[in-house]
This record gives sequence, structure tokens and C-alpha cells, in this order.
Amino acid sequence: MHIEEFREYCILKKGVSEGFPFDEQTLVFKVMGKMFALCGLGRVPAQVNLKCDPERAIALREEYDGVIAGWHMSKVHWNTVFLESIAPKLTKELIDHSYELVIAKFTKKLKSEYDAL
Repeated sequence: MHIEEFREYCILKKGVSEGFPFDEQTLVFKVMGKMFALCGLGRVPAQVNLKCDPERAIALREEYDGVIAGWHMSKVHWNTVFLESIAPKLTKELIDHSYELVIAKFTKKLKSEYDAL
């Protein structure tokens, strides 16, 4: 998967916005204002950070060379994924997983706003 495909997949999800809150090179995706994915646009090879369940994060790191502990992130809750090192189908599953983890932590008010979209 290329970085543009990654971006397109993320931005089509319900309630998602994108922006550059840190610098001009780090594209961040948020659902209802809560970060679920980010990528360094100048990074070669292309890599992204995705939120992940801690147990699953460890299992993924052990199984795939293209998944490591989140670079500049909480190593417990984030993985860095090298996009060209894993199958696009798995990348999409990991994006979905990250997105769903964030939604699961919404307050009642935020969940209600999300549901109303």
C-alpha cells in the first residue's frame, strides 16, 4: 500500500479529519478530534503509526518484520507499520482496529455526536 492509498482509506471513515498539528511533515488522522493514525510524509520507506491493543501489538511485532513498536509514541499502545512490508489487506485491518479502539473510548456525549453523523 502506498501512502496515498493509506490516506484515502483513513479519510473516508466516518467522523475523520486530517491535519498537521505537529509539523508540515506529520499528517495526523483523527476521529471526532481523537488521533488514531499518523504518518511522516517524508519517511522512506513509507511508515505509519497506528493505535493497537497491547497484546495484539506484541503479537504483530513478533509475526511481522514490517511492524515495530511505535516510533516516538507509547510503545504499549502504538505500532509503526512499514506499508510496503505487509499486505494491504492487513494494513486496512490495522487501520480499522486503531479507529475502533479510539471510538470505543468515546465519552457518551462524543459517541452521541459520532452516531448523529
